[in-house]
Amino acid sequence: MPKKRSGGGLTGTQQAAKFLGVSVLAGAVLAGIALPAAGALGLAAKGTVQGFDEIPANLKTPPLSQRTSILDSQGGRIATVYSRDRTVVPLKDISPYMQKAIVAIEDSRFYEHGAIDLKGVLRAINRNAQEGGVAQGASTLTQQYVKNVFVEEAGDDPDKVAQAVAQTPGRKIQELKYAIQVEEELGKKKILENYLNITFFGQQAYGVEAASQRYFSKPAKDLKLEEAAMLAGTVQSPSRYDPVNNVEEATKRRNTVLQRMAAVKDISQAEADRAIATPIKLDVSKPKNGCITAVSGAGFFCDYVRQAFLNSPVYGKTREERAKVWNQGGLTIRTTLDPKAQASTQESIKAHVNQSDTVATAVTLVEPGTGKILGMGQSKPYGFGKDETQINFSVNHDMGGSNYGFPTGSTFKPFLATAAIERGVPATQVYPSPYKMPYPQSIATCGGKPWVNVEGAEAENENESEKGPYSLKEAMAKSINTYFVQMIGQVGLCPVTETIDKLGVVQGDGKKLPESPSALTLGSQGIAPLTMATAYAAFADRGMYCTPIAIEAITGPDKKPMPVPKSKCSRAMPETTADTINTLLKGVVDSGTGDKAGLTSRDNAGKTGTTDERKNAWFVGYTPNMSGAVWVGSASQQVEMQNITIGGVYHDLVFGGDTPGPIWRDAMNGALDGKEAPGFTTVNIPDAPKGGKDHGKPGDGGDNQAGQGDPGDGKPGGDGGRNGGGRPGPGGISLPPGWGGDGGGDGGGIFP
Repeated sequence: MPKKRSGGGLTGTQQAAKFLGVSVLAGAVLAGIALPAAGALGLAAKGTVQGFDEIPANLKTPPLSQRTSILDSQGGRIATVYSRDRTVVPLKDISPYMQKAIVAIEDSRFYEHGAIDLKGVLRAINRNAQEGGVAQGASTLTQQYVKNVFVEEAGDDPDKVAQAVAQTPGRKIQELKYAIQVEEELGKKKILENYLNITFFGQQAYGVEAASQRYFSKPAKDLKLEEAAMLAGTVQSPSRYDPVNNVEEATKRRNTVLQRMAAVKDISQAEADRAIATPIKLDVSKPKNGCITAVSGAGFFCDYVRQAFLNSPVYGKTREERAKVWNQGGLTIRTTLDPKAQASTQESIKAHVNQSDTVATAVTLVEPGTGKILGMGQSKPYGFGKDETQINFSVNHDMGGSNYGFPTGSTFKPFLATAAIERGVPATQVYPSPYKMPYPQSIATCGGKPWVNVEGAEAENENESEKGPYSLKEAMAKSINTYFVQMIGQVGLCPVTETIDKLGVVQGDGKKLPESPSALTLGSQGIAPLTMATAYAAFADRGMYCTPIAIEAITGPDKKPMPVPKSKCSRAMPETTADTINTLLKGVVDSGTGDKAGLTSRDNAGKTGTTDERKNAWFVGYTPNMSGAVWVGSASQQVEMQNITIGGVYHDLVFGGDTPGPIWRDAMNGALDGKEAPGFTTVNIPDAPKGGKDHGKPGDGGDNQAGQGDPGDGKPGGDGGRNGGGRPGPGGISLPPGWGGDGGGDGGGIFP
């Protein structure tokens, strides 16, 4: 066992091992490494020379990770995000006191020596020999800068960070070689600037600008003498000299810096004495990092922007590459968020749904014709606490949303109506529409194999009094389920699938909707509010669908513009089809289930939706220049909204028109205030005939024959039997096998 010296010191061998780094440094200096002008560089030991020569010649100085600013469409700050809270500033924007303080305390001979300070090395060796250990280092400011570059490259990987600061001969020699190159290539002023921008000052502040803002809430150019000295003092040990948590130690260290500045003639002794007599006065700004700090409830939109960046190949081939760019930061991202629309969205949410309610609401507003997201919010704020969440209820799972989205109910019906009109079904179409009925026995699909109602699935209307016949206009306004069940039987599933494909409608998990009548008629599958808002925006823009976008412009750390993903717009339907849907949906807000949602100051249209057991309620509506979707429900899908209080208001039964509708109305009113109020292009859809016979004559062929309705009486044709093919009456249209004939231009066959 090695013996200790008297007094508890280490043996000579142990001392040598402990300050090996300084010894290697001395050997390197003595071998001429500190003289780059001499050309060939070498060390005393042959093996060491070989290792030195193999070190890469070019110093990799990574761009310093900085804070990224996310702005709204008007340039207002939404949030600041960063992996390192740093703002890079030029030397001219750093107080001269700060420049002198850091040099005085860290490397007072900085302007006199090269990359390596020979006097400092010899002084350190002598001091360490006297102390029996490493009591004093010999690294110059340039060497410290190089080490910080290694640490910056390591990021948050603890193993890489440990390697970057390891006190090994190999790393010290590498540091020396890089320091020599930096001195040659950058010069003293640039080294000092880089050092002040890369160094960690504690309290999550990297670089002097962030530190000045953190501790004193002022830019670095305005630092006073005593403030600059305090910051310079923290660099040696940011935790020990943290003025927030240990003002006594921070004061001692600051005073040491001030005395050193006086000793090297940077300031007079009188200036030092006055500063020493001044207590540390902090004006701390708490770190504001991430989407949790977003203003106006825009935390979820902020996170959507991050996801949009990470998902876009514009910023790198892989997600890992894109994440590296994002974490590097220094970006200024101007988004599509309209501050007025966002404020109105949040005000409406707070007015109608409380954060502590058992259900939540999510609201998304978009601009027709551009796909720009104008507003996005929800009643459960972005966060980690009680009644907070990081799940964005408005978007798909891959963008930070729920796993599957939320069933949309009758807000899906306009997509079916679009497909029907595109396939020649007239806007005046009438179906019998009883209160309750089974789905068709079979319905054609895209794959050729029909969907078959093997389980005898049925649909019913909201109220027993809702019995047909109904025309399309009235059925849409009153949201008659059985009407649209008959329509899907006539149109088939494939046309609806093709229609929603053009409108970008997918499930919340990104998958296509299944070809089943419940999914493609009454909205049984989960869809995100943003998806619904952008799909309805196509109606508003007379058939043009645009993919949603959140980013308008980005400038990089070099202040140069970066590419941004663009919205892709395509025609989803002819203008006349969109005009017909707009006319139908105007009726919903004028006198139908959405009358509580209607705007009084401008043309508007929309559709209500309520799902089974009242677990979800929707309103999706639009004007020619804005579209919005509102969902109300439980994210867990466990709450049935009956006998429930929402936003302090009691509801016997919640439905799309009475809770989501008013939220949409108030959000839209505020968002559109002061904006132009264009009108829709509408079409004339006559009301269904009121006169005529009560019923068409039933077919007499039994189970295998089709009935034929009497012509022109406006009422349903006869029952064609379970297996018969419908034979239309004059003026009608052909129906699938198993349906009765159409009794006239506005008549419909009775479902078997």
